[in-house]
Amino acid sequence: MAKPRIGIINVTGYVGLELARLLSAHSGIDLVSVTGRSAAGQKLAAAFPHLSNLDLTIEAKLADVDLAFSAMPHQESAKEVLPLLDCGKKVIDMSADFRLKDAAEYQKWYGFAHPAPQRLAEAVFGIPELHRHEIGEAALVANPGCYPTCSVLALVPAVKADIIEPDIIIDSKSGVSGAGRSLKVGSLFCEVDEDLVAYSLDGHRHLPEIIQELGALASGEPLRITFVPHLIPMSRGMLSSCYATLKPNKLGSRKVGEELRELYRRYYADEPFVKIVEAPPHTKHVQGSNYCHIYPTFDPRTGRLIVISVIDNLGKGAAGQGIQNMNLMLGLPEITGLLMPGLFP
Repeated sequence: MAKPRIGIINVTGYVGLELARLLSAHSGIDLVSVTGRSAAGQKLAAAFPHLSNLDLTIEAKLADVDLAFSAMPHQESAKEVLPLLDCGKKVIDMSADFRLKDAAEYQKWYGFAHPAPQRLAEAVFGIPELHRHEIGEAALVANPGCYPTCSVLALVPAVKADIIEPDIIIDSKSGVSGAGRSLKVGSLFCEVDEDLVAYSLDGHRHLPEIIQELGALASGEPLRITFVPHLIPMSRGMLSSCYATLKPNKLGSRKVGEELRELYRRYYADEPFVKIVEAPPHTKHVQGSNYCHIYPTFDPRTGRLIVISVIDNLGKGAAGQGIQNMNLMLGLPEITGLLMPGLFP
């Protein structure tokens, strides 16, 4: 039986390249087509020597495939995705163009009117730990942003168990690859080296994703989420520190920290890529992998839940999770091609 034919639109960005790297070792599919307007006509391995195992030419237009990844920038991606959907193809959009359910949010957060608001209802937000069944039946999956993936996974068990007050603070730090591969002064080595900066304090574009997904799980009053992202001088990796006050009398009489970890272990017990760890995790522990490591604990002085979560922003935060979604959409074992551990050192 022929393997599903897979294509990548815009392979030349960091997410597209990570998709190609991971898909090159995937046993259940054939990567048959990659595009990139700036590099069209070049051999993929010549343009990117680390992909020397792939004998593909970067094309200007995608060949016929069964499933396509669109790694185009926001607003540009929808232009590529919509014709594929009209032709009956399965698509995983790596941009934000189909993540939000409310079309009005695109004007507010991205500055454009959504070109196909009717498609937003059918798009499935691609966190398998939340929407596994829907992803398996979807034609269009909106792969989440890296910040929402890291933060939402950290907080879902607490929100679903209704053990925290609605005020939540999320402090996240991302490696520079999260800013993309295009030339920006703020991403230059001399700008980011030995530096740490908070940005988008008036509201980051990933905030509505976090509110949308966690808000759908909250049983009480609406969540009030403060989200502060930071750029940290490393190539890849993400760490989120999440804070919320525990509701009184929601946990038993045993040590609260132990009970919290038990709650989290139970919630993620059957999840192949989420690990509840016994000490605060390092970003290095998940680098190059599709894993998310989570450490929940309790501060008895303030009564606050503290959850530390780490992912690789290009792995579970982008390409790895995209392939996890692809496996579900194609009826393949969810873990196929994704069980490699983190890189060390």
